[in-house]
Amino acid sequence: MVTYVTNVHGSEQLPVGRVLPVVVLDDARHADPLGDALVKGGLTAVEVTLRTAAGLDAIAALAARGDLTVGAGTVLTVEQAERAIGAGARFVVTPGFAPAVVRACQQAGVPVVPGAATATEIQMALDAGLNVVKFFPAQQLGGAAMIKALAAPFRDVRFIPTGGITAAVIADYLALPAVLAVGASWMVSADLIAGEQWDEITARTREALAAAGGAA
Repeated sequence: MVTYVTNVHGSEQLPVGRVLPVVVLDDARHADPLGDALVKGGLTAVEVTLRTAAGLDAIAALAARGDLTVGAGTVLTVEQAERAIGAGARFVVTPGFAPAVVRACQQAGVPVVPGAATATEIQMALDAGLNVVKFFPAQQLGGAAMIKALAAPFRDVRFIPTGGITAAVIADYLALPAVLAVGASWMVSADLIAGEQWDEITARTREALAAAGGAA
């Protein structure tokens, strides 16, 4: 039987804005100029995924700046969660519901956002004392309409949709009261980072905020 730590990490404790860039970094040396571009564009938080070997070093570099709240994404194991928190991650995001990872983050006092694509997974999150979930992959699962349907029975749950979201649809998500923030990667795509196109990242970041109504 799975047991959980019962302390709740609600939306008021999750240090993200309305737009959350989801970053995949292949080279940690890009972390600092990327941070400059995001801050210049008006953002206050970033999620760095652990999809590459550079993820932990990038989290440490961005966390050391002091002007961005840095979270770790694509966290699959307890070890990854612990190492990310040790590197300076102030929140943890998982692609699915991982009881052991949730428990480890709660014990460490760090907000955790588990992935949830179904009503069953949302109920699992609630049973774990959580009221914020990542809806992933958002566009492929039905987009804003699906979140609106799920929010009807789960009135206390807040969603962070991520996956396939662009400037064209971000406002549709943020118009829903149940949506806490939108995770997106088009403004920090791998090709822009590899090409060191920092001005373009800043421009796309500003575009994202404009589409979101200006709320960082």
